[in-house]
Amino acid sequence: MLFSPQIPLQLMPKRDCRFDNFVAGPNDAIVTALKQTVAEPGSHIFLSGGQGSGKTHLLNALCHETREQQGRAFYLALKRLPRDAIASLQGLEKLDLVCVDDLHVIAGDTAWEEALFHCFNRIKEVNGRLVISSHERLSALQLGLPDLASRLAWGLRLQLLPLGDDEKLAVIRLHSAALGISLPDEVQHYLLQRNDRGVAALIQIVESLQRAALTSKRRITVPLAREVLKAARAAKES
Repeated sequence: MLFSPQIPLQLMPKRDCRFDNFVAGPNDAIVTALKQTVAEPGSHIFLSGGQGSGKTHLLNALCHETREQQGRAFYLALKRLPRDAIASLQGLEKLDLVCVDDLHVIAGDTAWEEALFHCFNRIKEVNGRLVISSHERLSALQLGLPDLASRLAWGLRLQLLPLGDDEKLAVIRLHSAALGISLPDEVQHYLLQRNDRGVAALIQIVESLQRAALTSKRRITVPLAREVLKAARAAKES
């Protein structure tokens, strides 16, 4: 069974993930390498990075880029799939690009590891393009199937580096603009200093701040940001 070459609705990210709205910071070379896969049949990349480092954004951006060049691309989020969804791997070798996100989620699961191993082999046989992501480096993944680890080691291995504060502020500004809101400088710095400093958490709190401003019909200020952060912490602890 072959899924549609479009991203299934249940797997789509909440935001429009493109290369032009990704803050690369120290990862410019990685973005360049990913873009090159579109023009290089047989390319194979293993991308690692901590939670919120931008792996999902980049994989979806690569799918968009492939489709814009009339190619067929498929994004598979392992952490969102039920354990019995192995059939989703059938037929992927017929596409121009396959992006598999969150490999660490199935590490140690014999059935999934074997299915992925055979899927990757089929893609390799037809000179297809494959990009795989994981929170962990390949050497740190607890894979039970040596042949899968060996297959993954054949390609280019890249690790995303964390963003600095200036780049995180750029993420806040970019995402705020995409939401149609303007955050005063003092609010941007307040969010960076008082919130979880991960990029994903910063994006999430900006979205919460937008909703709060619309709901309460208030200007976005530090006091409003303080209330939103307090509510977010309370919800997390409950």
